[in-house]
Amino acid sequence: MDGHAAINDRARTGFAKSAAYDQYRPSYTATATEELLRQVRVAGQQHAKILDLAAGTGKFTEILAGRDEQFEIIAVEPHNDMRDVLVEKKLRHVTVLSGKADSIPLEDESVDAVVIAQAFHWFANKVALTEIHRVCRPHGALGMIWNIEDYNAPRDHQATTAWEGKVQDLTWTFNDNEPRFRHQKWRKVFEDQSKSTPLSLIFANDQYFALPLGQHLESFEVWLTKENVWERYNTVSHISILQGDEHERTYKTFMDALNGPEVETNEKGEVAVHGKTYIVWTTKIPEDGRESLTEVEMPGA
Repeated sequence: MDGHAAINDRARTGFAKSAAYDQYRPSYTATATEELLRQVRVAGQQHAKILDLAAGTGKFTEILAGRDEQFEIIAVEPHNDMRDVLVEKKLRHVTVLSGKADSIPLEDESVDAVVIAQAFHWFANKVALTEIHRVCRPHGALGMIWNIEDYNAPRDHQATTAWEGKVQDLTWTFNDNEPRFRHQKWRKVFEDQSKSTPLSLIFANDQYFALPLGQHLESFEVWLTKENVWERYNTVSHISILQGDEHERTYKTFMDALNGPEVETNEKGEVAVHGKTYIVWTTKIPEDGRESLTEVEMPGA
């Protein structure tokens, strides 16, 4: 062991069906991609160096690789099966490395931006944030993007259609105490940066990224066959690991919702799947801009 936490077990098993993940998970629109890259200050910047952290099978990596800027892209992914799918794509200007967010295999201040697609919630902790800060150049930025279908959305999100609301209820019956996007706990690591303890009154030089976080939402709609809607849902990590009776019950509940009398289909028999693309960003606070107050005299001392 190297002292760093291993890849999350749920992520390891939940994303083992990497080819299916790559086939059925959605890509990212041109407008969402442009907004993210603009906010992390690399849109239009020729040969900017970008770290695609937790790149998975390369759903976002291939979009970056196809841009006119000819970015220099380092794709870091810990999951062997997902990384194998990415390597097989043989993307230009992309270097694929094995590595985790808490031990990024790059030198200090070596990238202009870090982008994380569909993954930050798995490692939203102080160690990862410190590492991301370390590899960013002084002008660097961190951008995160998620495609979130209505059926996998936060609890207070109002689903577009009745069937998506029913599947959203189904999704929330699963609770394995793992950090999912829909729980919104990933935001806490940013909010906790500047908190100090009242006993020590120590500000521990922990302000790595600027607050408040920037955020932009973009709605999406895609038409899929009912079986492909299920296959897409089945790439969600806590669904993909289900087996036996539990898998059958989940499939039946899902298809019952999808086959409800109110569900509208087009002339091809396809169903509209709705959701939102969440784009979130922040900028690095350089070392010379961070305040460190390591000793404060306690009142009455």
